[in-house]
Amino acid sequence: MPEAWYPFFEWCEGTFLGSAVRESIYAFPLIEAVHLVALCVIGGAIIVVDLRMLGFGMKDQRIAELANHVRPWLVGGLVVMLSTGVLLFLGEAVKCFYNTAFWVKILTLPVALVFTFAVKGRLLDGLETGTRSRLLGSASLVLWLVVAAAGRWIGYS
Repeated sequence: MPEAWYPFFEWCEGTFLGSAVRESIYAFPLIEAVHLVALCVIGGAIIVVDLRMLGFGMKDQRIAELANHVRPWLVGGLVVMLSTGVLLFLGEAVKCFYNTAFWVKILTLPVALVFTFAVKGRLLDGLETGTRSRLLGSASLVLWLVVAAAGRWIGYS
């Protein structure tokens, strides 16, 4: 965590939205509840495709078809999760600056997003369950598990 970023984190916390979230009795827990529901939606969309890639369940559907079917849920969940995540961050940006779990999440999230959309998304067409699909599915599950676990750990550290 570069110390040069600290003023930016202070500025974020001092914004109107940061102050509103921090000073409200209800804002943070309500936003966090919506954030967690979005995480569940994303998790469901990711897990169902990754388990299919690993060869577990839904074997009557092609991997690419299943991924296309859950994509709106994945994208919608991401939009909600990222929006609420920014609000949660603004409410406690300085605390996040010193939180290792926050940095793990923030550094892993873009990797998971790029992997999901640019790597896995491009390789699904015609992909059948095999070594390649199992490697992709496993990598995806690990990346998103790190994002989710680090996110949950932010509140406990």
